[in-house]
Amino acid sequence: MDESNINWILAIACLLAGIGLGALGYHLLNSGADGMQRLRQRLAERDRELSALRDGMDEHFDEVGRLTETLRQNGEALAARLATDADTLGARSRPARGLTMDEAATAADEGSDNSPPAPRDYADGSGGTLSEDFGLKEADSQDGEKLDAPRY
Repeated sequence: MDESNINWILAIACLLAGIGLGALGYHLLNSGADGMQRLRQRLAERDRELSALRDGMDEHFDEVGRLTETLRQNGEALAARLATDADTLGARSRPARGLTMDEAATAADEGSDNSPPAPRDYADGSGGTLSEDFGLKEADSQDGEKLDAPRY
């Protein structure tokens, strides 16, 4: 073998080894960049979905706000109509129930004072348990009659 042929073979082998190592390095370095590109793409897709969801929620809340305002106006119109109809029918001498919210609130406040009293067979202030001496009256009368519990 000639010395010049060995130099050429070594040069070609080094060139092929360099190309192989370069391709391997490019592949390894580019795989991380490809993964980053996929992550950026997914992030952009999620951002678009989130913005669409926000727009949908804004539209939903606007519509709900409009519907509640319409419902409130219709309720006020109905209360006014009931009041005028009651005036025309001459039914103002009776208390009008449920026409306004203020009357309902005052009725709820007054309801606490009108609570029914505790039955007499329960002990006062003991949380509703029967009194220990209920119905056990001593026969203090001279006739020896058995006294019944008072009925109210």
